[in-house]
Parts: sequence; C-alpha cells; structure tokens
Amino acid sequence: MTNADGELIGRCRAGDEAAWRELVSRHARRVFGVVYRFTGRVDEAEDLTQEVFLKVFQALDRYHLDGGVFGSWLLTVARNHAIDHYRRRREERLRADVETLESLPSAADGPLRAAEKAERVRLVHAGLRALPPDLRAPIVLCDLQGLPYEEAARLLGLPLGTVKSRLNRGRLELARRLERRLGGPKLVQQEAS
Repeated sequence: MTNADGELIGRCRAGDEAAWRELVSRHARRVFGVVYRFTGRVDEAEDLTQEVFLKVFQALDRYHLDGGVFGSWLLTVARNHAIDHYRRRREERLRADVETLESLPSAADGPLRAAEKAERVRLVHAGLRALPPDLRAPIVLCDLQGLPYEEAARLLGLPLGTVKSRLNRGRLELARRLERRLGGPKLVQQEAS
C-alpha cells in the first residue's frame, strides 16, 4: 500500500470526508474498469462502482493497513462484487428462461406431453442448482447462454483449459444427478474403479 493510501485510510476512519473523496478519486477508474469487463455496459458498471465503494466504506474499519496493498484489496472486492452481481443476474435470467419454457407448450403437444416437458425442464433446472458453482457456471454460460468457451473463460477469470475441464465435469455430474432423479437408463457410463 502506498503511504498516501495509508494516510487517507487513517483520515477516512477519523471521519474526514475529503480524504474519502480523494481515495475514491484515486481508485475509481480502476474499479470501474474491473466491473465494466464483467458487465459490458457503462451504466451498469457505474452503478456497480458506486456499490463497491459503498461496500469498501462500510468495511474500511476492518481493513488491516499492514495486510497488503490497498489497491489490490479494493480490486479484489470489486471483482468479487461484479462476479456476485453477474451470478445474480444469470440466475434471474435462468429462472425467467425456465418459466418461459414451462409456460409455452407446443401446439402439437397434448396436455400430457406438455406436463412431461415442464417436468424435464424443472428437473434440469434443479440439477443445475444442485451443482457446485464452479461446475454450474461454465454450463450456464456455454450450454444455456451459448457463449464461446473463450468468452466464458474471460467472464469467469479462468484459463480456457480450466473452463473446458469444468464444463465436461459439470455435464457428467449433471447427467449423473438426472439419472438418479429419473431412475431410468444410464446416461453416463460409470467410471472404472
């Protein structure tokens, strides 16, 4: 942490509003850059930047001055906040997509087939929710939202190989979970012990 940041943090903790404005001014551009990479929208990134600084302000008394570089800590808070925001929005979109699918039976489908289709969608959605977040995220991004692997890797902040590996493991785990729920024929061959 620069001495200037440490001095500003000390003054902020003492209630100096000018010090807080200067601290925000020093780091706002970098925080905005981090959250903008997740949202891709200026208006949303501006809102998230304000939320990040509000969160930092509320946690400033718990930040340890000797714990490292303030700017790095701040960018970590910004990145985590942007990821949380992205996940919330993704979950909302997924819920809306499932609700839409459930409410749109095909004209060729009778009531029984429409009910079966809605049940399958519900099971897949429940299976996705049951997956660990690190396996669920690549499936949602690549399989449901149709993003290329490279874009998913960028959004998740992971190497491309890691995204591909988690996508494969996530698909296998989802298939296993669906097999158990359906009790039907095996979708995935059991791994050799």
